Amino acid sequence: MRSPIQLTFILVSLFIFQWCESPQQGASEFTTDEINRWEATASRVTIIRDNWGIPHIYGKTDADAIFGMMYAQCEDDFKRIETNYLTSIGRMAEVEGEKALYTDLRQRLFINEEEIKALYDQAPEGMKEQMKGFADGINYYLYKHPEVKPMLLTRFEPWMPLTFSEGSIGGDIESISTENLEAFYGGKPASPVSSVYTYEPEPEPTGSNGFAIAPSNSASGNSLLLINPHTSFFFRSEQHVVSEEGLNAYGAVTWGQYFIYQGFNEHCGWMHTSSAADVIDEFAETIVEKDGKYFYKYGEEERALEASEVTLKYKDGEQIASKTFTIYKSHHGPIVGEEGGKWIAVGLMQDPLNALSQSYMRTKAATYNEFNNNMRLRTNSSNNTVYADDQGNIGYYHGNFMPIRDPRFDYSGVIDGSNPATDWQGLHKIEELVSLRNPESGWLQNCNSTPFTAAAGFSPKPEHYPVYMAPDSENARGIHAVRVLEGKTNFTLDKLIEAAYDPYLVGFENLVPSLVQAYEKSTDKNAELAAPIKVLKEWDLRFGEESVGTALAIFWAQELMRDLYETKGVRLRQLAMIDYMTTEVEPQMKLNALKKAVDKLTADFGSWETAWGEINRFQRVEGAIREPFNDELASNPIAYTSSMWGALSAFGSRPYPGTKRWYGTGGNSFVAVVEFGDTVKAKAIVTGGQKSDPASPHFNDQAEMYRKGEFRDVLFYRADIEAVAEKTYKPGE
Repeated sequence: MRSPIQLTFILVSLFIFQWCESPQQGASEFTTDEINRWEATASRVTIIRDNWGIPHIYGKTDADAIFGMMYAQCEDDFKRIETNYLTSIGRMAEVEGEKALYTDLRQRLFINEEEIKALYDQAPEGMKEQMKGFADGINYYLYKHPEVKPMLLTRFEPWMPLTFSEGSIGGDIESISTENLEAFYGGKPASPVSSVYTYEPEPEPTGSNGFAIAPSNSASGNSLLLINPHTSFFFRSEQHVVSEEGLNAYGAVTWGQYFIYQGFNEHCGWMHTSSAADVIDEFAETIVEKDGKYFYKYGEEERALEASEVTLKYKDGEQIASKTFTIYKSHHGPIVGEEGGKWIAVGLMQDPLNALSQSYMRTKAATYNEFNNNMRLRTNSSNNTVYADDQGNIGYYHGNFMPIRDPRFDYSGVIDGSNPATDWQGLHKIEELVSLRNPESGWLQNCNSTPFTAAAGFSPKPEHYPVYMAPDSENARGIHAVRVLEGKTNFTLDKLIEAAYDPYLVGFENLVPSLVQAYEKSTDKNAELAAPIKVLKEWDLRFGEESVGTALAIFWAQELMRDLYETKGVRLRQLAMIDYMTTEVEPQMKLNALKKAVDKLTADFGSWETAWGEINRFQRVEGAIREPFNDELASNPIAYTSSMWGALSAFGSRPYPGTKRWYGTGGNSFVAVVEFGDTVKAKAIVTGGQKSDPASPHFNDQAEMYRKGEFRDVLFYRADIEAVAEKTYKPGE
């Protein structure tokens, strides 16, 4: 068999154009008919900006409201919209250069523009109108704002939302390694395995928290919902979208999408948390070459691999070049790499039309049954869902899209694709999935943790489900969530916020005492560590801006993780790492790491007795997608910590080149609490503010409230919105 570089014909065609002829220069010409249509639509839309700059969009039809929704998103941050679509349609390399080529290729393995356009043509007429409203709203914005210079996309098309049909921060496709793609399709040798470990700080755990409180546990007798996504900051925008066709949804929307991703309407609310439910499988294909063509074994057959060409453009200095790849697919999915002489195909959900429909229609559900029927589309592949409504129901779904597999096989690793018994056998019905409805606990939660503690003793039982449905482990946040909810009654919105911001750090409750014990039992005590040990011994394990214990514990744990990786190659995830550091690490190694932490704090801040809020900061200066941090510029002290340590109110921070302080880039972003009764009551807060323009008064007007965990009242009813409106206008005015 030939090597991968021989297997894949890579045509490197240097189609060199003058940069002035590239698609990045000059806006697309909009026709008079288009402009007239947009202006007619705009006349049926009203945007009201409230006193926080949040847009409330009113349209006659759903499509009209979507038009206004997209126009308002563009006003707030067009660049993030364009960036998301450059990623989803696989054209980022045309802006970022060759380094993004294999990210684009990864998208194109699954997203074929002609196939997506054909799906658009098959869509129900109402859905087509929604997608037209999406494209028209953005294009009208570009027409009315010629000063805005897109990086590449000077015209948006109605089919584009089908490439970006779910709002997760990391879609299924992004789980595929671009390094493996480059090794296979680009002929780049795989990186050698090194015996020298280079430590990179543990990435902030991604995900979210969702709590639902039943009427039996609330002071008002109404259901309550906590919406607490943990994402990259400014990954989503806050919007309220209303139409005369029954749309009335409020919440967080991912830039460039036309549905509220995490939010509520007047009857119910939904909160998505990232799931570890197994919905993606790798199949090892046994390849046979015959006369330059490639086949794979499947039972007694030898099936031909599907081969096709994909041409990708990329920026090369001031020019545009292109590469053409021959890509391969089996019936399991696209080939994404090679392992042990076999080619690896990936199977994952590919149903964009139903996925977009499900994402949008859930926002119009009025009852539990309507929401449940929407879930029957089974295209929410990467999320769990926490639910509450005005009829007193609370519910939980662990995943949604779930392939049926033969339980004899272990799908957590690579599966033998030549055995027909390993194939997916359709999808599980939602009644077969791990779920909860109105548990006797009177509450439920998910924090990207196992569903088998979602309602304490009233949780689903693992023995009732295949292992692949819920391989999720417990984490410190999940443990913490159960503690702040179990046995509690008389919840109000404010008490729910208090629970969601409880400062206790579960991750340190055994870890720090193990360090104190190591010091106290040491026969050769380092006198320099006596005072730091005393601080940690007396620390109440609660984060705080003025807490020296918080800073000392986190710096010590980071140094210990670094030492474990660099000396032993040990790197585990979240609770497993905490447990390992607590029970498996020798006492002297813990003490050595504390000495390093003390020295690091002293070197960087002048004293190891530095308060956590002096180190841990929120800073927003430019509104850029990648904010440049600077210790010399203004910033806000933040008490919250990484969710790894059990902080429900998460703030993932680290130092950056040229900084001593740690700056947060992810964690609590849009956070809301909602009460469903005769009327909807809600409170919310976001990082920074609604607008990405530093000149706007709403660029950073919520930063101090975010710092303090203070929420503003959500304005849901039009009379309340109009009472504080800063601006009321039609798109284009």
